[in-house]
Amino acid sequence: MVPTADQFDLAIIGGGPGGYAAALYGALAGLNIAVVEKEKVGGTCLHRGCIPAKEFLETAHVYRTVAGAKEFGIQAEQPAIDFGVSQARKQKVVDQLWRGLQGLMKKRKITTIIGTGALGPGHTVKVSDGSELQAEHVILASGSVPRTIPGFDVDGQVVLTSDEMLMLETLPSSAVVIGGGAIGCEFASMMADLGTQVTVLEALPKMLPGCDKDVVDVVGRSFKKRGIEVRTGVTVHGHKPKGKGTTVQFGDGEEVGVDLVVVSVGRKPLSEGLLLDGTAVQVDERGFVQVDELMRTGEPGVYAVGDLVATPALAHVGFAEGILTIKQIMGEPAVPVDYAKVPWCIYCHPEVAFAGYSEEGARDAGYDVVVKKDPYGGNGRALIIGDPDGLVKVIAEKGPDGKAGRLLGVHMVGPWVTEQLGQGYLAVNWEAVPEEVGHFIQPHPTLSEVYGETVLALTGRGLHVG
Repeated sequence: MVPTADQFDLAIIGGGPGGYAAALYGALAGLNIAVVEKEKVGGTCLHRGCIPAKEFLETAHVYRTVAGAKEFGIQAEQPAIDFGVSQARKQKVVDQLWRGLQGLMKKRKITTIIGTGALGPGHTVKVSDGSELQAEHVILASGSVPRTIPGFDVDGQVVLTSDEMLMLETLPSSAVVIGGGAIGCEFASMMADLGTQVTVLEALPKMLPGCDKDVVDVVGRSFKKRGIEVRTGVTVHGHKPKGKGTTVQFGDGEEVGVDLVVVSVGRKPLSEGLLLDGTAVQVDERGFVQVDELMRTGEPGVYAVGDLVATPALAHVGFAEGILTIKQIMGEPAVPVDYAKVPWCIYCHPEVAFAGYSEEGARDAGYDVVVKKDPYGGNGRALIIGDPDGLVKVIAEKGPDGKAGRLLGVHMVGPWVTEQLGQGYLAVNWEAVPEEVGHFIQPHPTLSEVYGETVLALTGRGLHVG
């Protein structure tokens, strides 16, 4: 039974990363918290996004490893894929994390209410089950849903979004991925590694918009080598069902016949029905709830976080925003999230990870820069594991003396770079200079040496990098 009105210090609408992070952090601060979640706590990230997608990408990684085992002297037969087993394993991982999250919220005495919440006047939250909550503070964290495009009605059979894609029991023999952003490239990479003939159609001039050009070039070469056709700067017009598949029309009268179409053109905020009359919360024309740099809406005591606001749609950004709101509620010092320097990770093969300005972005922002690059091809550990494609690129501000000053951006593409970005992210956010970073010792032999070598080269005295 739902506690009576005024019993909560904080009510949170949405149990995804932004919402549950705020709840977990706030509960440790002593707040009495209710979370209204329409399905399962964990949100898109856990159930239909980050975690499921990375499990399938790990399946692709294992497949590549077994397929290349003979290079290491391991006599293994050419592998075959049973995607249904991978699907079951994915669900096992998701369920384990979900049960753990549920248990943690219960341990911290967070009240979870299953239903859809809507904010009314006076910090009242009306739930679809007919109950009503009231709290001193409210956090809106209802998340997002996949965007679709005209001419591609999602049927779950031939035309899919990421939601349906992550529930497949078998992979198609051919597929078109509409959208060459992070999610689209992850799906394309995974399917191609497991035997699907993939075509990526991207409207912008390059795939992975926002990534440094040198990084995109490495991914592009890998995709081409693995048979993934990438078409950029093309408009998708529609499709004509044919047999069990369809023919996708794009560009200047071009078309391609495939078994499956994956629409991966981003996500939109789930703000419809979230607000009742009588609040000062504002929503813009794109559906995002408007907030200031401290996540405060126009209604005093009401905050919004995560995919619901126009900030990077990343789970870890949602975590940070949730923590930021709790600090304000507790009257503690609160520092806004610096969105220009948050870490980004893309888990296609090869992996991509970066923080801060790209070279082009830094120059566009008016910086005079010094740039150094170091390929993984000269790294001992990369050669040992048989994955030498990629590079580390570091962008630094050029000082009056012409030497490299504070680090503006770190960009990586290659083996396990999503696990190597940490020190680069910290250096960019601490505005470190090459001499400071170069002082620290990198263990040998490791992949992380490439970052250390690149920064050391910015001091003018690199070991292996000029």
